[in-house]
Amino acid sequence: MTDVVIPGGRDVRATLDEPEPETDAIVVACPPHPQHGGHRGDRRLVAVSDDLLERGVACLRLDYGEWDEGVGERADVRNAIRWAADRYDRVGIFGFSFGAAEAILASSTVDREVRAVSVLAPPVGLAPDLEVVPALADIACPVQICYGERDTTVDWEPVVECADELGHDAVAFSADHFFVGQHETVARTIGAFLEAQVA
Repeated sequence: MTDVVIPGGRDVRATLDEPEPETDAIVVACPPHPQHGGHRGDRRLVAVSDDLLERGVACLRLDYGEWDEGVGERADVRNAIRWAADRYDRVGIFGFSFGAAEAILASSTVDREVRAVSVLAPPVGLAPDLEVVPALADIACPVQICYGERDTTVDWEPVVECADELGHDAVAFSADHFFVGQHETVARTIGAFLEAQVA
């Protein structure tokens, strides 16, 4: 576990979890809404990172810089992808809730190759100019959408419908927005998908 400063003009810190032996594959993990307590130590992010480590894949769990209505946070994720791509051969991305939107928005516009995108409980958007569904259509790599069938916190249905239309994986869990008691099960599903694409 190593603390990392992500360059790019904003104060963005991250934790790099690396397996033994060294790997050339990494997943960037994006936390939920920072104004609602979201951070790189989120239990869902840690569970996914732990699963990836067992599969021989590194994980970079980031904290966003100062709140910027989702726009600066998208830049933070792009810069984290660039940081990862400069050091590893293959990069995937994972995000939960607000972080799921940021993972999709950043992956659709970043100037680096992203091999796979997996998101958990994605909202339909963050603002009128930060809409997830149009961005999803701009992603060329494999995408996995995981969602809770009892989730009433975010409007995930349009994202799942779009994923189905585009031929992406959509995985339903009998859960609410927070996947209480299911973190390890969810992490195994996400880890297996990302391993298959980046490892």
